[in-house]
Amino acid sequence: MIYSDRGQAGRKLAQSLQAYAGRKDVIVLALPRGGVPVAVEVAQALGAPLDLLVVRKLGLPWQPEFAAGAIASGGVLITNPAARADFPDLERMLLPVTRQERDELRRREALYRGNRPPLDVRNRTAIVVDDGIATGTTMEAAVLALRAMQVRSIVVAVPVAPPEAIRRLAGVADQVVCLQQPRGFMAVGQWYEAFPQLSDQEVINVLASSAGTMAESTGTLR
Repeated sequence: MIYSDRGQAGRKLAQSLQAYAGRKDVIVLALPRGGVPVAVEVAQALGAPLDLLVVRKLGLPWQPEFAAGAIASGGVLITNPAARADFPDLERMLLPVTRQERDELRRREALYRGNRPPLDVRNRTAIVVDDGIATGTTMEAAVLALRAMQVRSIVVAVPVAPPEAIRRLAGVADQVVCLQQPRGFMAVGQWYEAFPQLSDQEVINVLASSAGTMAESTGTLR
């Protein structure tokens, strides 16, 4: 299946999450940027509040697209086991990238969240949504960040991912919902007809269009 865009993928993903519809303990968390349009559809279909969880990939200095690690809100830092096997001093190598990405994480949280308070997901069931998974490193960082926030249960939900990434995440999340696990996986974008890179302003616009759902999350998390 090739998705027409992130919105369609979100609507299809929501169909596989109907067991969580209408539950007061459920919150949908989007991984910006690409996960936001998918998560908006999921939150609306489930009648659940929507919020954000900012996670940043740590690329190798000479190969920035390779996910050597990731950081997330709450000071979480993880490294890719494959990269760690090749580079025993990986964390030292990533120090400049980590400093840069921590600055970007703080910038995005301030920009996207505005005046809304930080996440409080204690004792909630969190459905963490992205537009797809390549290695699983970034999503694993999101799961570990939520564990530190004393969440009760974590559901990873994505439209597409390779089987090995799903196996990896099954070891850290309580449940993984993935509509497609194709062999020969190359990149998330190959499973979408339209897969534009989203700008900060586009993310803000998507969130503004679902302001009621976002506002509900602010009122119910405390």
